[in-house]
Amino acid sequence: MSIITLGLNHKTAPVNIRERLAFSPESLASAVKSLSALGNINEAAILSTCNRTELYCATDNDEAINQQAVEQIVEWLSQFHNMKSSEFSDHLYTHQHEDSIRHALQVACGLDSLVLGEPQILGQMKQAYAQANEQGATGSLLGKLFQHSFSVAKQVRTDTAIGSSPVSVAFAAVSLSKQIFGDLNEHTALMIGAGETIELAARHLKSNNIKHMIIANRSIDKGQVLADQFDGEAITLPQIADYLYKADIVISSTASPLPILGKGTVEKALKKRKHKPMFMCDIAVPRDIEAEVNDLDDVFLYTVDDLHEIIQENIESRQEAAEQARKIIENQVDDFLTWERALDSVEVIRDIRESAEVISNEILQKAQAQLAQGKSADEALAFLARNLTNKLLHQPSATLRQTGENSRHDLLDFARQLFISSNKGSPKNAAKKAPKQKK
Repeated sequence: MSIITLGLNHKTAPVNIRERLAFSPESLASAVKSLSALGNINEAAILSTCNRTELYCATDNDEAINQQAVEQIVEWLSQFHNMKSSEFSDHLYTHQHEDSIRHALQVACGLDSLVLGEPQILGQMKQAYAQANEQGATGSLLGKLFQHSFSVAKQVRTDTAIGSSPVSVAFAAVSLSKQIFGDLNEHTALMIGAGETIELAARHLKSNNIKHMIIANRSIDKGQVLADQFDGEAITLPQIADYLYKADIVISSTASPLPILGKGTVEKALKKRKHKPMFMCDIAVPRDIEAEVNDLDDVFLYTVDDLHEIIQENIESRQEAAEQARKIIENQVDDFLTWERALDSVEVIRDIRESAEVISNEILQKAQAQLAQGKSADEALAFLARNLTNKLLHQPSATLRQTGENSRHDLLDFARQLFISSNKGSPKNAAKKAPKQKK
């Protein structure tokens, strides 16, 4: 069989196209079942995220069938999303077999992500495979591809530094707080704002087991919605002065034109904290925290510019790790292809064994019939051995004669390797080395 990957991502399509071709969680089960039911598709899986939609399909190993399958998939995609194919076809990429294998491994390792090396895509791939598997849409080939991708992603994260350095502002902020405090499970974070960056930072804090989270926002209702997601509490911006002393970590990102936190307010909070250290990260532009706060002892203040310097260094570090990851992936593509070739030989061996069993059962029945008719055991055994040998070797012998006539000496050499393990085992040599009987 052959693997086809058809899709689009943040590199090839704008967001207005990506969102129209995305599959909602509610529609994914029926979609993958419908896709796998197409005439030329044997197996199927769908990976759909905010940055990519990819269809992984297994088809028969035939160039014409593969081309038909691609056309079918495009038409199916058009009908499923009620879009003309002309609206998205220019944004699609198609990978065939070996390139599909390589692409799947790169996606799983985060090498094809908007943020190089980001780990979330691996979990999304696992969900895509589980969903397809539940619908009975996957088989041995895609099953092996996805499992192999998961294994390679684990190896890349173990053997390289692809995921060890933060490359987003939110992730960098949380990583810095961990460098200062170590474990976060006994600490409180005050998040000022309720936008996308604050939400992402809150997610990173939650995944690092932050003890408590306070969300301060101009709109208490919006702040409460975010607080509810992380088992935190919501307060208004004017209440910050009353709650600041509780915070070991402060991350701020608002659209305020003026600073929200001044030096005096932070000084009062530090006195109440008995000068326990406080980490403050101001991601806002213009800044939410007065620059003079950095003059205070026991305060570690970072601005968005400080974070960008860290992020740039980490991006360069990830680029180096990505090169190492690509070398690992190339070796693993070869391993997958080797497994696949071995799978082909297993099928051939099974077919040969089944054919041999049919012949042996047929000759055995005839030998048993001779015994029932009164012939001696020696006669029946001689009949079985002679006829079994003739039947098993008839087709190979005829093919080898034809091969010799066509001067295909390479095939004759292969046949010798298949049927005669070595010269030592040949009948002629066996006769030469047989011990002479004493007279």
